[in-house]
Amino acid sequence: MMKKGVSLLPIGVPTQEALQILEILSQVNHKVGRLEEKITHSIVSKALVQILSLSESVESTRIEGTQVTFTDMVEEQYDTKPRWEITEVNNYRQALYEGYERIRNGYPISTRLIKELHEILMEGARGSQQSAGEFRKVQNFIGPINRMEDATYISISAEKIDGYMQNLEYYMNQHPYKVSFPVDHIQQDLYVFHEKADPIIKTAIIHAQFESIHPFLDGNGRLGRILIVLSLIQANVISQPIFFVSEELEKERARYYDMLNGVRGEHPSWGEWILFFLKACNRMADRIHTKLEDADALAKDGLQQCQLESEKRVWLYTFSNPFTTAKQVSESIGITPNTARKALKALVDKKLLFTDSETKRNKKYRNYDLMRILRD
Repeated sequence: MMKKGVSLLPIGVPTQEALQILEILSQVNHKVGRLEEKITHSIVSKALVQILSLSESVESTRIEGTQVTFTDMVEEQYDTKPRWEITEVNNYRQALYEGYERIRNGYPISTRLIKELHEILMEGARGSQQSAGEFRKVQNFIGPINRMEDATYISISAEKIDGYMQNLEYYMNQHPYKVSFPVDHIQQDLYVFHEKADPIIKTAIIHAQFESIHPFLDGNGRLGRILIVLSLIQANVISQPIFFVSEELEKERARYYDMLNGVRGEHPSWGEWILFFLKACNRMADRIHTKLEDADALAKDGLQQCQLESEKRVWLYTFSNPFTTAKQVSESIGITPNTARKALKALVDKKLLFTDSETKRNKKYRNYDLMRILRD
């Protein structure tokens, strides 16, 4: 059934659904809090933040149909002439980090920031000709084919975008004059999730609302998933970009799109969407916990086998760049190319890394054990 438009924020849900939401929410908050503690005490925390953000960038672009795997990305991320799929993933990671740095330096998530991140996202990628960094000026829609009459959703008209985005910005940051949001559009018997709701619930609402506004001609899905991470960082739920949900959303792509579509139109099902999002967060928190624990154990085991300081430094470097070269190691950690080659060879001899014995020039050294942990 075709749906048109979306209501302004805040939103309301039936009381029974609100109780279910709050019950799952406590589990998710506990698990995410433990993630923060784990990454703080990890010996490879900085490296894992980088590699997990790369994994997120891959999974989020895969939701849009980009045919690139995490292994592809690790293998090809430093190519001088990358194919467009690699560019798209690299752009995602760059936009994610730019947003993170802005928030870390005290800037709020604003319409201006969203436009700037969109410009980064679209540079040299699919749809880059489509007004990067600018809201659309025409009507758009979502559907299986390029005909509006077959659309599953017709988004708000272009002239309403500024008003809806201001409403979203105020919901994220609260009104600059502390004015409460009107709730006239919400039925009186519904439980209201207003601008002071729990940050994870707010994040679910912010993501779905942004996707429904669909302010850009292209790139809305990817930018909307970046907003999930930035919203949690801004609310101090996480201090670094370590908690990502795209991997779980990609696994249930059809349901994800269906649940998003459910919040639209005259009879939105916000409760179902929030429950779906929280359950995805719950599963993802478990997966990231396991990845962090296993990666940290692998790092410690490798360090015990290293004899020289250079070997230890190179070993830990592979946790941010699992498929690397002597040149990359040398430039990244500031050792001579000869020292890098000797350390890499020692790690291969210890079976910590693998390299192809037949290749003589520009040899790649691969941390397959880490890749197995990250892909599982």
